[in-house]
Amino acid sequence: MNNKKLSRKERNLGKYDAPLRFQFDQGYTAFNRGKVWNPYHTATMQWREWERGFTKAYYEQLKRILQYESGRRSKEVSAAT
Repeated sequence: MNNKKLSRKERNLGKYDAPLRFQFDQGYTAFNRGKVWNPYHTATMQWREWERGFTKAYYEQLKRILQYESGRRSKEVSAAT
């Protein structure tokens, strides 16, 4: 087995190829920090992964809010009776 570490060029990777988990995590944390600007070019996989992370964080937050609101509303209705 060859233990030599291959360069990006030898692995046929460009400068925009990176682990996509990194872009996903960036998008996820950007939502939590209130940053809505995507730093990647629009026609790249990195842009789509950033958007996917941002959207996931958005829908998780929405789910939390809806659960809280429904719980709060049911307490108000039951307390009024």
